[in-house]
Amino acid sequence: MRDALAHVAAELSDRGRTAGGEAQEVLEAASLMAQDPALADDVATRIGQGTNGERAVHDAFEQFKTMLIALGGYMAERATDLDDVSQRVVARLRGVAAPGVPESDEPFILIARDLAPADTATLDLERTLALVTQDGGPTSHTAILARSKSITAVVGVVGLLAEVPDGTRVVVDAKSGIVVLDPSDDEVEAARVEARTRAERADAPLTEGALADGTKVPLLANVGRPEDAVKALELGAEGVGLFRTEFLFLDAKEAPSVASQTDSYTRMLQAFEGKKVVVRVLDAGADKPLAFLNDAEEENPALGLRGIRALRASEQILRDQLEALAAADAATNAELWVMAPMIANQEETEYFVALGRELGLKVVGAMAEVPSIAVLADQVMAAADFVSIGTNDLTQYTFAADRMLGTVASFQDPWHPAVLRLVKMLGDAGIEAGKPVGVCGEAAADPALAVVLVGLGVSSLSMSPAAFADVRAELLEVTLEQAQAKAAAALLASTAAGARDAAAAA
Repeated sequence: MRDALAHVAAELSDRGRTAGGEAQEVLEAASLMAQDPALADDVATRIGQGTNGERAVHDAFEQFKTMLIALGGYMAERATDLDDVSQRVVARLRGVAAPGVPESDEPFILIARDLAPADTATLDLERTLALVTQDGGPTSHTAILARSKSITAVVGVVGLLAEVPDGTRVVVDAKSGIVVLDPSDDEVEAARVEARTRAERADAPLTEGALADGTKVPLLANVGRPEDAVKALELGAEGVGLFRTEFLFLDAKEAPSVASQTDSYTRMLQAFEGKKVVVRVLDAGADKPLAFLNDAEEENPALGLRGIRALRASEQILRDQLEALAAADAATNAELWVMAPMIANQEETEYFVALGRELGLKVVGAMAEVPSIAVLADQVMAAADFVSIGTNDLTQYTFAADRMLGTVASFQDPWHPAVLRLVKMLGDAGIEAGKPVGVCGEAAADPALAVVLVGLGVSSLSMSPAAFADVRAELLEVTLEQAQAKAAAALLASTAAGARDAAAAA
């Protein structure tokens, strides 16, 4: 059993290194699950009580999965990954091939209940034309990895798996989120034209993000490690709109030193010399438990001590991080902006900005993920240098719908007017205060929605670099006045689908 766990851990880690980027981050996390000593001890205990190895692995992982789902948020997201690790270990013990995507010599559209990160990250891009899953939402690992690899994907299509036999002709339109079964020849030809247009966009010369009337809309990259910088720049990143610092913390037994953090931040800033780099301080707490920060059990961790709340409760960790960022800023020529996650009001904004200033940071802002920050946008703008909207969590908290649960995936749609109205509150407050408001959630990667966001007052867009070409081309199709007209039409709708249609018609 221990040999099987070690083999699977090494295999996942190797796949991660091969895949690179966001996929590497996800697969390394799965590899760490296979190395979890508590899980191995649980399996060993079950074997000692007379259970065979395969059953012991299945039951121990299933119990751990149930616990993760109960925790919700980030930990619930890991539950699907845990299933994959468990199945790979059992396959190794049985001496059979690990579960995975069926092989095909023909190009195909893959329809599945869900895909493990290891499978999504290593899909054959020459043959996989598109991906459709029955489970998961737009912020599931499957969806995020598909976007990072430029795979056309629609997730959360309930009931589809039972309806589509092998060999069915299907059109998958990720832009509209529509899957067409048995399409007509005209529908197939329209899809082929759209696919060719998209390919031409990807090959177009790299230019700065702008509207048809010349209004600048910088296109920035969401990155998780300094190593991601090269790919982002190749695809035309004008800077970084979200640098997630969690990779330094999540696998650590104790908080990383100021020196080690300074080294990582310096490498990132050096890669983007002369460009803006927005860094989010540690976004952790009860839903991403860290022994040195907060590992207390909570009934509802998504609403618990997380983000800025957790950092205030352990202020020295925050101080060390800000000190390291200031040192990296002083050693490089990038334009460093620093923001805190889960800011809810003016008081929290003033606390973080004051601490950042005290430790030598020049540009300090807030991340908008909690609806209250939009309601109090004018107050927050008075204290912050900028605001960046995390649409994934903002949507989740607006609808009280866990963004990792397929059962409520229909609520996880940033096109909904309830979310768009909150974005407008923040955009209007930014314009009134003369301060920038960006978007760094997955919504920015949707070309049509990107136009609407600009119409709502958003001044920059940050996304997975794979989305740059489509978003850049879409922005060039409209003037600011037209973007504002599309946004106004979307705000008057009553549903997400209605907002999409209204924006398209405007």
